[in-house]
Amino acid sequence: MGPSWERFENEVIAVTNDDARMLVRPFALLGALLAFGMIMGGMLLGMKVRDFKRADRYVEVKGLVERTVKSDTATWPISFSETGNSLPDVFAASQKDKSAVLAFLAAQGFSGANIAVGSISVTDNSTTGVDTTHIAKFVVQQTITVQSNDVDKVAAANAKTADLIGAGVVISSAGTGSGATYTFNGLNALKPDMITEATKNARSSADRFAADSGSQVGSIRSANQGVFSISSANGGSSTGDDATADPNGDASIMKKVRVVATIDYYLQN
Repeated sequence: MGPSWERFENEVIAVTNDDARMLVRPFALLGALLAFGMIMGGMLLGMKVRDFKRADRYVEVKGLVERTVKSDTATWPISFSETGNSLPDVFAASQKDKSAVLAFLAAQGFSGANIAVGSISVTDNSTTGVDTTHIAKFVVQQTITVQSNDVDKVAAANAKTADLIGAGVVISSAGTGSGATYTFNGLNALKPDMITEATKNARSSADRFAADSGSQVGSIRSANQGVFSISSANGGSSTGDDATADPNGDASIMKKVRVVATIDYYLQN
């Protein structure tokens, strides 16, 4: 048991120390990784908390833009009807009305390209279950429609509808009606400039709010350009933010184009 045993014991101790170092290294690496993860997690959490606080400070503002424009298309359906108990007589009277309407439109300067003659509608009340003792058996109706880009000429002719009535034409409100309607088709050309102006107006409102609250306007949090609406120039808006009813919008030549942009801006100290 002399030198041989001591040498064997030293070799065992050396092997044991190497194994211990090999076992310690992975645990040390794992510990370092955990420590690094905790540090990074704390930093990310701090960033999220700051972002949360930042997101909690914003202002919602609206930018309103309105433009007054003139309609570029007029549509005028003229419906007329005749009634009676003899279909040939009622039809003949309807044809007379048709000639009177076409003559009237020609006198107002409308050509064939602007005029569309609709089909004739015949109603036999005796086949509909209606008691024809006190009402006419037959109703013949027809519609002649004028469409033109000269909205002023259509409006002037529409104002003379009484001349047709004086000529014995019974103007009917049934079917397509007899009132002229006016539309504006140039909205797409207006949209870019109006959206830009609405955004500027919203930013101006945000700047005033920030100045009053001792803050500064930051980046955009969210934006909604809103809905474009077209209504009569003197009426309300039928669509969009703060909409009001405008039942006579189609009867007005002058239109109001309106858009409201809603934008949220971050506020910075």
